[in-house]
Parts: sequence; structure tokens; C-alpha cells
Amino acid sequence: MSPLTPNIMNARVAIASFAAASAGLSIALISLSKLFLMIAVVVVWLWSTQKFAENVSLKNLWTPRLILVILAVFAGSLLWTTAPQDQAMEAIGKYGKFLVIPALLLLIRCRQEALLVLAIFLGFQVISLLSSWLLFFHLPVVWASGKHAKELFAVFATYLDQSIMSAVVAALFWHLKSLAPNRTLFYLAIAMSLLALGSVFVVFVGRTGQLVGLAMISLAVFWALPRRFRLAAVAVPPLIALLAYGVGAIPQRFLTAESEASAFLEKPAAVTSTGVRLYFWKSSIEAMAQNPLTGSGAGSWTTEYNRVERSKNHNFEALKAASNPHQEFFLWGVQLGVVGILLLLAFLGAVMKDFLKMDTAIARAGQSVLAALVVSCLFNSSLYDAHIGSFFCISLGVLLAFGNHGGTTPKQ
Repeated sequence: MSPLTPNIMNARVAIASFAAASAGLSIALISLSKLFLMIAVVVVWLWSTQKFAENVSLKNLWTPRLILVILAVFAGSLLWTTAPQDQAMEAIGKYGKFLVIPALLLLIRCRQEALLVLAIFLGFQVISLLSSWLLFFHLPVVWASGKHAKELFAVFATYLDQSIMSAVVAALFWHLKSLAPNRTLFYLAIAMSLLALGSVFVVFVGRTGQLVGLAMISLAVFWALPRRFRLAAVAVPPLIALLAYGVGAIPQRFLTAESEASAFLEKPAAVTSTGVRLYFWKSSIEAMAQNPLTGSGAGSWTTEYNRVERSKNHNFEALKAASNPHQEFFLWGVQLGVVGILLLLAFLGAVMKDFLKMDTAIARAGQSVLAALVVSCLFNSSLYDAHIGSFFCISLGVLLAFGNHGGTTPKQ
């Protein structure tokens, strides 16, 4: 064994831990952690290709393979994209965050390392969670860098992103509590889960986060029921929604969405949060109809949206900067057509398949993250977004690494 190998191992775990800690923090730290991850993978791979290959077992996982296929298709779409070169490259760069998942799988070699990285990930989520509650009670949080931290209580991200992250964290603590080494930590995990869930419905006003929270509760109830009663779980989401409807600002937020949707039906150009989404989705479907099979290429959503709208109104004020339809499936459909939507569904299916092979606690935690991602993508371009997209990729990478490397010992 080379005398430098232990140092490389320590640096490898430290960089994976830094990436786990950065989830949900500032964009600068997230970007720096991703850069370190990519450098670490290259360095470790070049240092000892044979030992690296021996220590890493990815042959049974579908997720890394789908990620490589997805990035290859996005890169290949540069051949036919209608977007300006800078917007096309920016889009590919945004989906480059997918590489975080295989990078974490490659750098984390055993259960002990995975447990350390997972603990660091959850520990920093607790810091963000407690900081949001402090802001909610108007107590000073000097490290809060969110644009509207004092008004909307989001420490580093937007209130929308942090409400979704809090819902995910609630599910993680709930399903991973069985990994706690003692009863104190077991009950502490339950407390953190309830505190995170409370922040979704009391502290934050993000409607998508509240929908994700309802999905997390529904899944937890579904799995808690005996198998013979699980069919009755279909009644759980509406019942929980009715209970949650009387909490905080939830009724007003959803009544606002209803009124905004009604305003859109009367005047499609109505400028409201819901109205803008519906208008973008309508235009996305029209753009997809023009290139249904392979789409218009990476980064083409803004170009195609402007083209569709200009064909209906020559005085239309075009979007100048790269934008998105606030819906991940439509975004992939415009860029890569039916192929893109199928690729996104295949990615979700691959992650699900990989988690189903793992122990119950990690499988349920991972499936909860995946469900949260699906709900979030229905109302936002979550994988495209730098902040929440990175959070989801890091979460999935850490959980897959823990499940994949559980019970193994690193070779020296």
C-alpha cells in the first residue's frame, strides 16, 4: 500500500462530507463542493485505477448508468438545439449536477464512511431547521444569507426551496430513526422530524413544500399500516389535507391559488404565480407539438417560448434571459421531446429500483426523497434549479451510497 493512500482516503471522505454539508447552504458553497467532488473523483481514479475499481461496486446500480445516458443525450442535442450557444451550454451545465450522485457513490467506500457522511448531511439540515425557527421567533441568526430571511425565515435558500427541503428532512429523520445507536438519539430523530414538518406548515408559506409535506406524511402512514389495510391508505392524503387546511396560512395560500387559476381561465395572460405557471405550461405544450420526438435541444425552452408567443403576437415582449416553465417534465419535453420525458421517467424508475434492493429504513427514506422530487417537479423545474436541484442530487447520492456500501469494509 502506498504511504499516501490513507491521506487520499481521508481527503476523499472529507470532500464527500463537505458536499453533504453544503446541501441547502449558499450557492457558492454548493458550487465549490461540486467542483471538489469532480476533482476528487478524477484524482482518486488516476491515483490507483485498479484498487479504485476493486473498492467500488456500482455494477448492480441503474442510477449511474441512466445519468450518463441523460447527460450524453443532452450533449448530443447541441447538434440540433435552437438555443443560443451560451444558453445551451448553461442548460447542460445545470444538469451536470446529476454527476454528484455517481461521484458520492464512487468516493464513499464503506458503511462507516457512509454513516459519517449521512450524519454530517443530517446535522447541517438540523442547523438550517433550527435557524428557520429562530428567525420565525424573530431571534438573530447572523449566518442567515437568504434574500428574505427576516420576512420569510429561509436561512440560505428561498422559502419555496427550504419548505421542500424541510419536508424531505422530516421524512429522512422519521425513516432513519431506526439507525440511531441509542434511545436518546431515536427520540431526538422523532423530535427533529416533527419540528421539520411543523416548519413546513407553520413557518414557511411555500405551497409546493406543503404538498410535499402531505406526500411525506401519506407515505409514512401507508408504510406504518399492516399490509391488509394499505388499500385504505388512499384516503390518507385527503384526510391529512383537511386537517392541515386549518393550520397557519395554508387555507389562504390555496384559496389564492384557486382564485389565480380562475383568473387565468378568464384572462390567460394574468400575471400571478399560478397564472404564469399555467401560461408557461400551455406554451410548452405548443412548443413540444412542433418537435414531439427529439425536442428543440438543450437550453431551448426560452427560445421556443418566445417563438410560440411571437407567432401569436408580434408585439410580444420576449424573454431575454434563460428561463424555464416551472415544471420539470415540460422542460425536458421542450428540450428533448418524448425522448426527454421518457429519460426523466427512466431516471426516476432507476432510482426507485436501486432503493428497493436496500434495507427497509434506507429504502423508505430514499423513496420518500424520490416522491418529494416528483411532486416538486410537477410545479417547479426542480432538477434544473441550482439550489433545490443540488439538494435532491446530494440527498439521493448520500442515501444510495449508504445503502450500496452498507456492511462492507474498505480495502487497504
